[in-house]
Amino acid sequence: MNRNAIRLVLVPAALALAGWTCVASAQYDDSYGRSGRSRAQQPGADPGVVVATEIAFARLAKEKGQWTAFAKFATKDAVMFVPEPVRAQKWLGGRKNPLQTVDWEPYRVWTSCDGTIAVTKGPWTGPDGARGYFTTIWQRQKDDTYRWVLDQGDTLAKPLDEPDLVQADVADCPPRTPGAFGGYRHGKAPKFVPSPVAADGLSGTSSDGTLSWSASVAPDRSREVHVSLRRGQEMQEALVSRVAAPPPAR
Repeated sequence: MNRNAIRLVLVPAALALAGWTCVASAQYDDSYGRSGRSRAQQPGADPGVVVATEIAFARLAKEKGQWTAFAKFATKDAVMFVPEPVRAQKWLGGRKNPLQTVDWEPYRVWTSCDGTIAVTKGPWTGPDGARGYFTTIWQRQKDDTYRWVLDQGDTLAKPLDEPDLVQADVADCPPRTPGAFGGYRHGKAPKFVPSPVAADGLSGTSSDGTLSWSASVAPDRSREVHVSLRRGQEMQEALVSRVAAPPPAR
């Protein structure tokens, strides 16, 4: 691995939670749906926008209700675990919001070179004081907003250590090819191609192939989520989340 090729962006946590909240307001107006970025700009990795999206997601949960926010920020085919994998929009449809929502915030973000896929991880705290973590896979849409395609997490006996800095990790970029996503031909942005997601919603890659992700579920409903980033000429594992099987129903 070429360590000099690894690009890390370290951002003060206070900036992420305060300054990026303003970015979130600019990127997501009161409809939480329209982007302030022009398609005339060259697409690429933008960890700040991803973190802003996660903050806006958590804020909407507080304002409008937890399941309302989950549905608003999900793609039409998004998958979540309850604990078995389900299509989120179908499971959330008509579901009543809990009286109190879960609090959460991002501690780390990984993104592909072209920014078409990003992954966030951070802690959550329940109304009863329970603590855990989440991992969310975000897919950039045609209007440059992000929507989640997979969300999962688990409880923790010990909460995640709070960092002084929010860390963003960007995949190494592949060689540019004329007309490829992220490049220009004759001064015009290329046609948007959404990042591929498998039919079952449990795996996918970025449009440029520099970030891949997958989730697997065992018969006992234990599961694993893997994320890999391009490093030099190869893909290397960047994140593994393992969730034990739930206890038998009584």
